[in-house]
Amino acid sequence: QVQLVESGGGLVQAGGSLRLSCAASGLAFSRYTMGWFRQAPGKERVFVAAIIWSGGSTAYADSVKGRFTISRDNAKNTVSLQMNSLKPEDTAVYYCAADHLGWGRFGESAYDYWGQGTQVTVSS
Repeated sequence: QVQLVESGGGLVQAGGSLRLSCAASGLAFSRYTMGWFRQAPGKERVFVAAIIWSGGSTAYADSVKGRFTISRDNAKNTVSLQMNSLKPEDTAVYYCAADHLGWGRFGESAYDYWGQGTQVTVSS
């Protein structure tokens, strides 16, 4: 059974930092592109960042470029999202997702497995 478990969310002031982690089990982690999505209250879930199965390529939404960094550790089956210079508009539930051998596909439908999400709240 595939499980993706996010952690690291919380409340932070604007300008602060958080590091989200996602622990994966039940899948061949090194064969999956991993992505982060977020859903703000009353809005659709949107793409934030992705990292290819090898770790050799990354992609970011324009809204987070230069502030967020995605990374992965295939030995530990984990993917992380370092979030710096946080803004109130970054407030959302953040989801980890896995896409089997995919790349360049950043819509929700490309991803095979999803975590339950972790809340990030940025106060002004």
